[in-house]
Amino acid sequence: MSKRIVIIGGVAGGASAAARARRLSEDAQIIVIERGPHVSFANCGLPYHIGKEIPQREKLLLHTPESLAKRFNLDVRTRTEAVAIDRNAKTVRVKDQVGAISQIAYDDLILSPGAGPIRPNVPGSNARGVFTLRDIGDMDAIIAYIDEHAVKRAAVIGGGYIGVEVAEQLACIGQKVTLVEALDQVIAPLDPEMAGILAEELRKHLTLTLMKRFERIRTDDAGQHATGVILDDQSVVEAELVILGLGVRPDVSLAKNAGLEIGKLGGIAVNEYLQTSDPHIWAVGDAVEVRHLPLEQQALIALAGPANRQGRMAADNILLPRKKSYAGSLGTAVVRVFSKIAACTGANEKQLRRLEKPYVPLYLFPGSHAGYFPGAKSIAMKLLFHPQSRTLLGAQAVGEDGVEKRIDVLATAIKGGLTIDEIAELELCYAPPVGSAKDPVNLAGMMMQNVADGLVKTVAPGDVVQAKPDDAFLLDVRSRQELDRLGRFRSAVHIPLDELRGRLDELPKDRPIHVFCQSGLRSYNAARILSHHGFDVYNVTGAATALRLFQAVANPGS
Repeated sequence: MSKRIVIIGGVAGGASAAARARRLSEDAQIIVIERGPHVSFANCGLPYHIGKEIPQREKLLLHTPESLAKRFNLDVRTRTEAVAIDRNAKTVRVKDQVGAISQIAYDDLILSPGAGPIRPNVPGSNARGVFTLRDIGDMDAIIAYIDEHAVKRAAVIGGGYIGVEVAEQLACIGQKVTLVEALDQVIAPLDPEMAGILAEELRKHLTLTLMKRFERIRTDDAGQHATGVILDDQSVVEAELVILGLGVRPDVSLAKNAGLEIGKLGGIAVNEYLQTSDPHIWAVGDAVEVRHLPLEQQALIALAGPANRQGRMAADNILLPRKKSYAGSLGTAVVRVFSKIAACTGANEKQLRRLEKPYVPLYLFPGSHAGYFPGAKSIAMKLLFHPQSRTLLGAQAVGEDGVEKRIDVLATAIKGGLTIDEIAELELCYAPPVGSAKDPVNLAGMMMQNVADGLVKTVAPGDVVQAKPDDAFLLDVRSRQELDRLGRFRSAVHIPLDELRGRLDELPKDRPIHVFCQSGLRSYNAARILSHHGFDVYNVTGAATALRLFQAVANPGS
């Protein structure tokens, strides 16, 4: 007999599961239940239609119920809400757009309810002009409100991925934008010094307010329309449009009411095969808890890539004899912020510190391609590796070109369990317009090797910035021209690298020496020279460029 598979929720996880199930079985009856009007749309593209970078709305509509029925023979029921699951009877109770209730039987059920935007219950939160952005309807409403009310000022609350993307796009269509974030940085998966590069870029185009919480929405005298946002210091952000980008919460109400196990983080608990506590019910996407691989603990990771792969795997495990295991996620993500691209994968330093996991941080600032070819752009890269296992735990990068390429390679290295030695030896593409003979990924591996092999000791730039002047002897080996152009750092003694061997008598042997240049390569050479002559020397990882990032972090609200 043919199997009946019911899928609750479309978009990334549900639509992928449905299409994969049909490719595996022509006989299966596949029913997709979607409470909204659109079953398959590019939700990651929503901000870019608001900003007119994607001019055609229909480009966001990947499939309609009609196209899915024609191509995949799927029974897609939009504007239909699943309201209850009877696990004993193996049925789903659904309500259609006119309120009619019916029962749908299943052999296997896939839950892909996603995650809903957080909308705090504060005064004014239901006023006109206050929006969240989750689906096509939200996008349409925002665009219509801007046009209808000739909006000129917008406040975006929350500096996560969605908040930053929406703020960027609103600024691009001429809105006077204020982005408000309660933390001391935007894009929380990045560490503060890396996020500081994005903050600097944001301030070129809009007003960025950090370390302030929004308390309520100010409205007009009639209490109908938003006119601004009141912050916790009682300052006012004038705005006719307010976008709430405060993050998302997994939609687990259906699963919870059905008695399925909910994890400690509030997501649906699944096993390695994506089965819930009921063996005939599977769950995928933003609503489930998955294993964060480098952190070795459960996490909520609301990203389209994992949701797509999970949907496919759930279909495989229902229809194929050999079960496939979902090993976990890395949280690999990328965001564009005007001229900058920021990407990350794996663990960040904040997480590793909190869990008290051993790690070594390293910074480098290589070019996006060969320096002698015109147009090379610097990439700020941060690496976190385990000194004993010699494995990479996480990586972050910010720049203008070639950023996501390097993070993708490093994400693959983490997923594949490559050692830092294998990363150093990766054979990657090289041609002067697009890369270097020593790719930034190879350089990263070589730097990690040098530290792990004991060829150089390092000190983190944040520790140098916070240190007292007499804690260590600070040595600057940049050229005199760089010093004149870029300025001195605090109490550092300046000896150019090429003069170092002849001036060793100016350095103390009873104090540690922290040496830096502009990006870290020359100071590494200096550290090798000094170590051969018996000095207790540490290379400031990331050098003066990283020191500048940490000086900016010291005053995040500016």
